[in-house]
Amino acid sequence: MTKYFAFLRAINVGGHTVKMSALKQIFESLGFTNVETYIASGNVTFASSSSSTKKLEKTLEDVLKRVLRFETITFLRTEPELEQIARFQPFAESSLKTAISVNVAFLKEPLNPAEIQTVMTWGTPTDEFNVAGREVFWLVRTLQHESSFSNSVLEKTLKRKSTIRGMDTVRKMVSQDRTDHA
Repeated sequence: MTKYFAFLRAINVGGHTVKMSALKQIFESLGFTNVETYIASGNVTFASSSSSTKKLEKTLEDVLKRVLRFETITFLRTEPELEQIARFQPFAESSLKTAISVNVAFLKEPLNPAEIQTVMTWGTPTDEFNVAGREVFWLVRTLQHESSFSNSVLEKTLKRKSTIRGMDTVRKMVSQDRTDHA
């Protein structure tokens, strides 16, 4: 069995309210085991015998759209992948000392060199960026809503769907002491 972490776009934002207990039931109805949710923003861990991330993402997106009646893009990472993301140090220690938060945007596919260059042009005195694999890391020195960057900027500019989570959330999800917050 492979342990997966699902990051769902559009859960409990924009009027799309979903109880985590209902989300857990949807995942369990698909035969997944060890299903847990973490905070009410569409973070789910589960185990599956499937080794095809793309098939699982498609299945989840189809089922969630049918059951919830709105599009929910799903970004899956295996346990080793998420552990690597949680350990990754995308910014210098000096930058981290001035940060209010560090976030990660999950994408389906890695960015090409031109897209990476575009992301790097978004840097400002309050925002720094780094790209690794299928993730865009965003360091913020101000409140996020005061930044000129957002998930919609990323999606509109790169013409790709994404979802953003705080690195603290990612690290807590991979830690052994997390509890089910359904």
